[in-house]
Amino acid sequence: MASNPTQEHTTRRSRLRDLHPGIGPYETGPLNAITDVEGVRVGHETVIEGRGGKERGEGPVRTGVTIIEPRAGRVREQPCFAGAFSFNGNGEMTGLEWVRESGLLTTPIGLTNTFSVGVVRDALAGYDARESSASTFWALPVVGETYDGVLNDICGQHVTEAHVRRAYESASSGPVAEGNVGGGTGMICHGFKGGIGTSSRRLPAANGGWTVGVLVQANHGVRDLLRVDGVPVGRLVPDAEVPIASVARLEDRMPEGSGSIIVVVATDAPLLPSQCRRLATQATIGLGRSGGGVSDSSGDIMFAFSTGNTSIPAEYHNVDIPQTHTVSTVPHQHLSTLFEACADATEEAIINAMLAADDMEGRDGIMAYGLAADRLGSVLERHATWSGSAR
Repeated sequence: MASNPTQEHTTRRSRLRDLHPGIGPYETGPLNAITDVEGVRVGHETVIEGRGGKERGEGPVRTGVTIIEPRAGRVREQPCFAGAFSFNGNGEMTGLEWVRESGLLTTPIGLTNTFSVGVVRDALAGYDARESSASTFWALPVVGETYDGVLNDICGQHVTEAHVRRAYESASSGPVAEGNVGGGTGMICHGFKGGIGTSSRRLPAANGGWTVGVLVQANHGVRDLLRVDGVPVGRLVPDAEVPIASVARLEDRMPEGSGSIIVVVATDAPLLPSQCRRLATQATIGLGRSGGGVSDSSGDIMFAFSTGNTSIPAEYHNVDIPQTHTVSTVPHQHLSTLFEACADATEEAIINAMLAADDMEGRDGIMAYGLAADRLGSVLERHATWSGSAR
């Protein structure tokens, strides 16, 4: 049966800040989530059905869809400047050609599994078309994916238009559910159960007071490379202690490190499209510091948008739009703190995704085990003791 967790967990798993002071020098927003950027909303629809052996088209199903609304449902009327960066292109995000060409995000962002990108994209286009009052409607929805076929009957393409609609309609500006939810339901990260994770940073007033929020769909990495704030956690929690999810049949196996990560960065800093692209690029720093970004078979795509300008003309066919309009921007010389905030929030969001994810039994009895808070806390404490002794 399909389930749709509320935005706030009824029994919340630990986050990194429950165990550790956090990554980097800046404070988080109140929710430590992408929704700390005013107007950003997130909705999930989680699809979990069946258990046992895989029957193509029947299940078991461990998948879903996540929707990110940039401007509280008004991005069609008030586009955002946006930019993207492909760190490794073994993945998909639709709509990027027009984002790169125009510098505009005019649709919600969808996240799902690799084989369901099309239905999510079509559902978003159809939903917006039905809601639009324009006589001529045009949309190129932005939808990203990661592969959940280790746990999910991915070939069954179980995500439907109804799931997308429910995720869209449930979008909220409150706390963001993490782990085994929405598009992250069937994902695996560094050999632990992965999924959705989020974090934010709020810059001091002297640095503009802007907020940077990050949401990841984490399905990447190998165990040995995982680091948490520089601590080699992956080597200190070996697979003999926490088994890595794997398939038994040779024909089903994938190269080590297979999977992908989608990183969505939001900010209220007034950035131009080229600056959004630069901000998206900085998410790779957080990915690399946590041990990701080095697998040929991983698709690592970063997307950033800014809500800081609200006067960008909307309708492409509107002939009444003035010949010029005025926007504001952060000078390039003041981007460094935003870059740092993006890298730190990305790194923390990835760890939050693993901490939030419960153990999951997928198709053919394959188990993916979460990174338990007590285990991570013990590793971080031991490493701090060892480091102190070494000094």
